[in-house]
Amino acid sequence: MSRPAIFLDRDGTICEEVGYVNHLSRSRLLPNSIEAVRLINQAGLMAIVTTNQSGVARGYFSRDLVEAVHAQLRALLAHGGARLDDIYYCPHHPNEGTPPWCADCECRKPKPGMILKAAREHDVDLSRSYIVGDGVVDIEAGAAAGISGVLVRTGYGRGLLEHQPHRFRTHPAYAAEDLLDAVRWILARRRP
Repeated sequence: MSRPAIFLDRDGTICEEVGYVNHLSRSRLLPNSIEAVRLINQAGLMAIVTTNQSGVARGYFSRDLVEAVHAQLRALLAHGGARLDDIYYCPHHPNEGTPPWCADCECRKPKPGMILKAAREHDVDLSRSYIVGDGVVDIEAGAAAGISGVLVRTGYGRGLLEHQPHRFRTHPAYAAEDLLDAVRWILARRRP
């Protein structure tokens, strides 16, 4: 049976935005992330991460490091009683690196490839789903997949809202202070 999901960007949304996470020690949860993911779990929605990781294509870090960061993220959330249903990442960049990483793929946000793949693999009801992120690409990827986007003011979100609102072709349904605020807003508007 189809279930809705909240698709979550990683850096700047769940974790601190530090630029390229080229070492495990650079990946740290933002305050309230555990509680936010736990609320998603308790509400019966899926929590699925979709994240661009072009540092692989650029040669800044390996796919093994991306996987280690994701394992650490899962462990930190689990320690707080929260869980992710899955994590999807795009290692590509359209202009940098060498094949197969230098590629104009369908998975790199703002394209909806990761969302659509997750929807197929997990039987996600996109009509009742949302995406939460700190960037224009998150909101646009959601719109391309037919889902509403919530922008968080953590990461790059605050600067985009205050200094570059013209960059949004699709405006977020809501601008939240952080992931917890975003999740609470979504759950308050959720239809069964």
